[in-house]
Amino acid sequence: MISVLDLGVIEYGAALQLQERLVELRKAGSIGDVLLLLEHTPVITLGRNAKEGNIVVSHEMLAKRGVEVFEINRGGDVTFHGPGQLVAYPIFNILQFTPKLGAVDFVRRLEEVLMRVCGEYRVETQRIKGMTGVWTFATEPPKPAEREMERDWKAEKIEANNPTQAKSALGWGTTPLKPTTGLSGPPMRTWTERKVAAIGVHISRGVTSHGFALNVATDLGYFQMIVPCGLTKPVTSIANETGEKPAMEEVKHRAARAFGELFGQQVLWLESLDDLMATVAPQPEDTPAKAPEELRRMRGEDTHRG
Repeated sequence: MISVLDLGVIEYGAALQLQERLVELRKAGSIGDVLLLLEHTPVITLGRNAKEGNIVVSHEMLAKRGVEVFEINRGGDVTFHGPGQLVAYPIFNILQFTPKLGAVDFVRRLEEVLMRVCGEYRVETQRIKGMTGVWTFATEPPKPAEREMERDWKAEKIEANNPTQAKSALGWGTTPLKPTTGLSGPPMRTWTERKVAAIGVHISRGVTSHGFALNVATDLGYFQMIVPCGLTKPVTSIANETGEKPAMEEVKHRAARAFGELFGQQVLWLESLDDLMATVAPQPEDTPAKAPEELRRMRGEDTHRG
């Protein structure tokens, strides 16, 4: 059974504190597998392999834009989380699956969850060898036949017969091109793969934390502040690919269903964090389980009650 909890929009520090508490409980066998679905207020996180130089704006600029910065223990480099992005944190014991899952197997299943969700919105995606996450193909984005796109995609089109580097209007960096020779007629146009979802996990004694971030309708301008995951390829979103803005609640339900299918578990949606804490198996001389203090503070509770 996977217990699913929708946390809505939540500050990164509070979600991190909750993850740490749930990991402890999962290691102790006090709870089953839990899937947290949420959006974050703007934040940049640096994984274990992160290079601070991949944040390309000043701390003053980050503060002005209201962007927090956290150094954390997940794998990967630097990434951004913010509104319009579905973040999933599976707190799973991967050793209890049959057969047992390894770290690579677990990441591949996360990628498959993302690919299935993207596919439901007509965004065809792929894995790229050596690059964790989910990517579009190097083709023109799909365009709904009867819907006017919000933008005409000229920013991402690169003239293949232009020997100079073409810069995206979104600030996605530069793509070196080789000139095309011996062609007549209008210049050829080419596209590059675009990253629609990032993955970074931590596994301790078989229990996972952190997870993935799927750009649904994220403000891609925030990614100008970083070199996402240390790569120079462009970042995109479902809305950016299709011109449509899916409802986040719908995306969450589709993601939860995909988790259930791929991990072979039933999915139980919980109404609140209190419902989750109520499932904690009692231990001898334990005090009642509570939500982490920062989350209770955010909900206006007295965090100093006995």
